[in-house]
Amino acid sequence: MTDIGTDSPIGTGADADTGPGAREGTGHGRDRPGLALGLTSAATAMALMTYTAPMVTLPETAADLHTPLSAQAWLLNGTPLGLAALLLVAGSLADDYGRRRIFVSGTLALGVTTVLGAFATTTWLFTLARVAQGAASAALLASSLGLLVHAFPTPAGRLRATGVWGAFVSGGIAVGPLLAGAIPDWRLSYVVLGAATLVVAGLGARALTESRSPRGGRPDLAGAVTFGLALVALVAAVTLGRDGWLRTPVGLLLAATVLLGALFAVLERRAATPMIDLSLLRRAPFLASSAGGLFTGLAVIGLFSFLPALLQQRLGLSPMDTAWLFLLWSGLSFAVALQARRIAHRVPPRHQLTVGFALHAAGALTMLGAVGAGSWTRLLPGLVLGGVGSGLLNAALPLLAVESVPAARAAMGSGAQQTFRYIGSCAGVALTIAVATSADDAGRGADTALWMSAGLAAVAAVLVGVVRERG
Repeated sequence: MTDIGTDSPIGTGADADTGPGAREGTGHGRDRPGLALGLTSAATAMALMTYTAPMVTLPETAADLHTPLSAQAWLLNGTPLGLAALLLVAGSLADDYGRRRIFVSGTLALGVTTVLGAFATTTWLFTLARVAQGAASAALLASSLGLLVHAFPTPAGRLRATGVWGAFVSGGIAVGPLLAGAIPDWRLSYVVLGAATLVVAGLGARALTESRSPRGGRPDLAGAVTFGLALVALVAAVTLGRDGWLRTPVGLLLAATVLLGALFAVLERRAATPMIDLSLLRRAPFLASSAGGLFTGLAVIGLFSFLPALLQQRLGLSPMDTAWLFLLWSGLSFAVALQARRIAHRVPPRHQLTVGFALHAAGALTMLGAVGAGSWTRLLPGLVLGGVGSGLLNAALPLLAVESVPAARAAMGSGAQQTFRYIGSCAGVALTIAVATSADDAGRGADTALWMSAGLAAVAAVLVGVVRERG
């Protein structure tokens, strides 16, 4: 078994941003790495705040848009759908055409689409705005880690930078629901988030330095379209499955997902400049990064995206009360992610993933029975365990993502890991809602969802722990 740090293609810290235009642009991002870290972390936090804001306002938003229970998964799944569909192509475009360019464009688009989402009057208009927010977030998230690899060329600097960036993932998750809960109108919260994001975009345009690693050739548009259609089919199948998994539309959508996925693999093998180099699947670090992202979405994001709304509906908590309660989970995640880099020299990121998933599984199991008993205090131990676990996941995943690929493809590595994360999120949210609302009693439904989340996390802990390098 080979661990990250000993066999990583960028373990020497060499900066592979060579070639035409590798350091073109304006600003001082390379000379002032702290500024690059601050701006990319701030934009990442804004993306996650936008992503998580509906978690505590779902009942209010659904009522305002007249969204039936069967369609509420789309209110949450719009952003991860856009993220998953475009992260790979965004990472490739960032490496080829300029990480700063893609980062600033994505941050600007996120601000605009977030403001537009505040004026949606129907479920589908709001969902389309959320998909657009996800697409914009894909551009800034995939390019931000590429910018950090350029700004921090040494392994030690990269370790610190990815640790801080991962902590801001947790920070955005923590602050988003608090902001949405504190503002009395969910539409106004979107205006505030959009305006703040536009400020970050303006600062990034002035301060960051351009970097790229051009490969030549055209963007893999056929792969991007095929992959996006496969994701839409998957999410639609899981969402419709709530009303019966054996129905013809569900079967056709699942079949379409498989066929489109197979077509995507064929296209990537034949493309001159593929979105993702499938040969990386032979590397244990890349496999661990991809599996870690997928199961983080399935087990962690899937559960904690819908649980706040369930608590409001079942326990009568207000949006602000729910946000404060979940701050225990997300705040601990932020604190642990900031500190996790200190142990990375002794505990490889892949092993941190194993511990993180194990802690989430334990936390989910300790919350069993809390919703049925109507007691929010019984959730506290589970939120603590889950928060520590999430912090380890959010610290280890970005480092593993950039160290599992050559430095010149850092944005692609980041895009691949996050793509799997949000594929898992789309499926996880839809499955959690389907499971939690299928039982006659809300308490039994919640417990079934908790069992499912714990089981998925346990599987992930085993998978990332036993994956081996292929000869």
